[in-house]
Amino acid sequence: MSDTELNLQPYWMPFSHNRYYKHDAEHRVHRMLARAEGSYYWTTEGHKLYDALSGLWCCGLGHRHPKLVEAVKQQLDVLDYGTAFQMATPQVFRLAERIAAQAPAGLEHVFFCNSGSEAVDTALKTALAYHRVRGEAQRTRFIGREKGYHGVGFGGISVGGMVANRKMFAAGMLPGVDHLPHTHNLQQMAFSRGEPDYGTHLADELERLVALHDASTIAAVIVEPMQGSAGVIVPPKGYLKRLRELCSKHGILLIFDEVITAFGRMGKPFAAQYWDVTPDLITFAKGVNNGLVPMGGVIASKSIYDAFMTGPEHMVEFFHGYTYSGHALAVAAAHATLDVHGEEGTYAQVNALSPVLEEVVHSLKGEANVIDIRNCQLAAAVEFAPIDGKPGLRAIRVFEEALKRGVLFRFTGDIIAMGPTFVSSPDELSNMAEVLRASIRAAG
Repeated sequence: MSDTELNLQPYWMPFSHNRYYKHDAEHRVHRMLARAEGSYYWTTEGHKLYDALSGLWCCGLGHRHPKLVEAVKQQLDVLDYGTAFQMATPQVFRLAERIAAQAPAGLEHVFFCNSGSEAVDTALKTALAYHRVRGEAQRTRFIGREKGYHGVGFGGISVGGMVANRKMFAAGMLPGVDHLPHTHNLQQMAFSRGEPDYGTHLADELERLVALHDASTIAAVIVEPMQGSAGVIVPPKGYLKRLRELCSKHGILLIFDEVITAFGRMGKPFAAQYWDVTPDLITFAKGVNNGLVPMGGVIASKSIYDAFMTGPEHMVEFFHGYTYSGHALAVAAAHATLDVHGEEGTYAQVNALSPVLEEVVHSLKGEANVIDIRNCQLAAAVEFAPIDGKPGLRAIRVFEEALKRGVLFRFTGDIIAMGPTFVSSPDELSNMAEVLRASIRAAG
């Protein structure tokens, strides 16, 4: 079916400029996907696109990896859906064991859900309930961070710090949430390679919030180790370690939102290991099964899990879960994903590609309207000066020019973000950067 034969109106597109996309055919050129394989999409026009963001930070192994596809097909032959309440499958227990084995020491228990948003809300509920079962029910406050993105549940947008995601929903947000300042400082950090030298002191803002609210009221601090959705904002050197020290000092749980960073993006199973900082809870989704079937989860420390395991054994310990927790197809895809990581050495591939990405993206310094370039392992972003009175439009124009030249980037505000597949080649990364250069020049 061609674009002109489609009725575009019934579908309310998520996080999309619906009118821009639907009302002008020029704005849809090369934006209707038909198929995918490896590091590439093909559009309905037959136009080939290099996937510069691994789907949406999901498909690090590329698209339609044969071992993952086969695993899901085989699972359908034996079990499609099994209830997760009071029942389970052997495969879901084995998957939890495998994930816990790759997690930082002490994080031993895995609770499955279906998305990053659900994982965040699960982690927040876990933190709240943990303090309650320990006799500290007054610890109800959460601390997020400005510019943070933690999904779209009411818990996630409450602790999140992106204005556009929050402004319409104030009436439904959690009470008593506060925020650390963000670490995005162009005057001090612009064009940093990897972790900026400036900004470690910003973690000490937690002490100010503790003094304001009292530590005894704070349940948890939640941060993304590397902020992806805000445009690859990289933590300053020592920042995460300092947050860990302060949370431990005040009895506050530390949650790492690793929905983007877990399972390879940082060249390790978890960003916590890349930065050598162990939180109390880790959220994950996206890369756990390469985006094949919706899946998310939370990894909890042994001490958190044990705190719930009290009272009569026949009683439910934690009144929380989802119809599709540990869905059989998602579990099969996750097992296959972990198999491929081990068999094909994808974490080593990420570590080998990361310096290549750093070099090619920083070669764009000096291009017109480029005000910052930043990178962290296999993630990078280029930020532009906005067009007067039309914030965000410059990045859209660069995005559309890149589509013409065969590369699909991610735009957010006036930022172009990149998170290439782990199976990309150095030549593909170099070509991606040159397409971005040409697109910047063409967009003006």
